[in-house]
Amino acid sequence: MISQTTCLDFIPQICQILHSDGFLRRWPILGSPDILSQDYVITRYIAEFVNTFSSLIFVIYGVYGLVKLCQKQHATLSRTIPYFGLMGVGACSAGYHMTLKYHTQMSDELSMHLLVTPLLYRIFTIQTSPQHTRLIGILLLTEFTVVMVVHMVMNEFLLHAVTFGLGVLLIATRTVKLVSQRVPDPFTRKKLRNIGLFGVGSFLFGYMVWLIDEWACNPLIHIRHSVGLPLAFVFELHGWWHVFTAIGGYIAVEVVDMITSGEVHEDPTDQLAWPVADVARFIGGAPGTKKLN
Repeated sequence: MISQTTCLDFIPQICQILHSDGFLRRWPILGSPDILSQDYVITRYIAEFVNTFSSLIFVIYGVYGLVKLCQKQHATLSRTIPYFGLMGVGACSAGYHMTLKYHTQMSDELSMHLLVTPLLYRIFTIQTSPQHTRLIGILLLTEFTVVMVVHMVMNEFLLHAVTFGLGVLLIATRTVKLVSQRVPDPFTRKKLRNIGLFGVGSFLFGYMVWLIDEWACNPLIHIRHSVGLPLAFVFELHGWWHVFTAIGGYIAVEVVDMITSGEVHEDPTDQLAWPVADVARFIGGAPGTKKLN
């Protein structure tokens, strides 16, 4: 009599494969052996534990902003795109740090442009003619496509880094100009500027932390070994890079949405997520909401 094999019969074999040491480590090795020796410390399923979960802060800010936006009367689909871009950055970054695969690394780096490109489109097409709007859209789509193809096919990092940095610079300078033009109330304008400056400062501080993590990799590893868990998590500086850049990215999305939608009629502090709202109150020094006359 011939026995019949069902799908359930394969479950023990599948579980054995999944728990084998080599199954989740077969992707191409990226980085130096000193760095890789610290991977899979917490669990075999996540290569970089802290970096993976700190990336999800982008997703949390994106979801928070999206929920707040949907509560407004004039919420449109185009206004939701930057928030989805913010969530995409977090998801792609978490995917890379969890797996360390080459294709997830590409998605992690290119997701930055998924956030920057919609913001550039919004700030450069506000109150413009349909022809100008169409031209900006074509230029940004072309730039994004070229960067994506070159970066993925040729593994060219310089073009990706330069275009992303230039995009951030354009967003910062253009936003400062738009705040002066579209927010007539001095109190609210000062609030928005302070919030924007906090975003820029958070991003720059995160970048400085990232540089320290790159330069002092081995000393930081020794410190983490010395203090042990859970204090070792504090010295995972790449995770702090995620935290501070997530704050900066969230602020950029919020400020751009406010000034391009024309909804800055009051102090926006109470609409913002922590810690942005608390920092804005501390810097501004004036509590509460102030309506425009």
